[in-house]
Amino acid sequence: MHKEIEIVVIEDEEDILELIEYHLEKEGYSVTGFLSTENVEQFLEEENPSLILVDRNLPGMEGSEFVSYLRNTGYSTPVIFLTAKDKDSELEEGFEVGADDYICKPFSYRELTLRVKALLKRTGALQKQTRVKYKLLTIDLEKNHLYVDGHVVALTNLEFNLLHTFMKHIDTVLSRDFLRDEVWGLAGENVNDNAVNVAINRLKNKIDPKNEQNYFHPVWGVGYKFS
Repeated sequence: MHKEIEIVVIEDEEDILELIEYHLEKEGYSVTGFLSTENVEQFLEEENPSLILVDRNLPGMEGSEFVSYLRNTGYSTPVIFLTAKDKDSELEEGFEVGADDYICKPFSYRELTLRVKALLKRTGALQKQTRVKYKLLTIDLEKNHLYVDGHVVALTNLEFNLLHTFMKHIDTVLSRDFLRDEVWGLAGENVNDNAVNVAINRLKNKIDPKNEQNYFHPVWGVGYKFS
């Protein structure tokens, strides 16, 4: 769960910006997008993002100029450039003004999320989490244990993975297809909607038998939200 990790994306092509936001939010990050450098500095004064993704070709101030300006102003937030400028001299220029990494367009969104994760690890923003907590629940990822209000509750591996998936996506509607991919993996092809519902009900009865916390919210025709 990375909700406390905020990423700023500056990209002037709206469809690309939306796709980047979608893929990063799917990984659990909090994302704020801008179509130009306008208003970004004001945002940085109020927030403390862990990473900025900047397109080189921006309207108004070019991306590397903006990063150079941020560095001269005293901002040390890590930066990844997104760019079609892939000549050695242009890459060198980008690093000289203060970039920490470079992704050349066109890029795969898998590469994007992996590079983001690697840089966040290098900068210490993304520490390996061994425990995830929410309300009365604490899961220990090293021991695969669940504690409900301090007491160990036994879960099957599938139930543990299911709960961990929901706890990584608090307040997000997860489709049954997404759950099949994340929790069942390749075996998910043979898991029907009813089997997903049954697994969630079993889990709910173990972690909140009296439904006092009301964790699971069915979303008709889509899936479930955990909150």
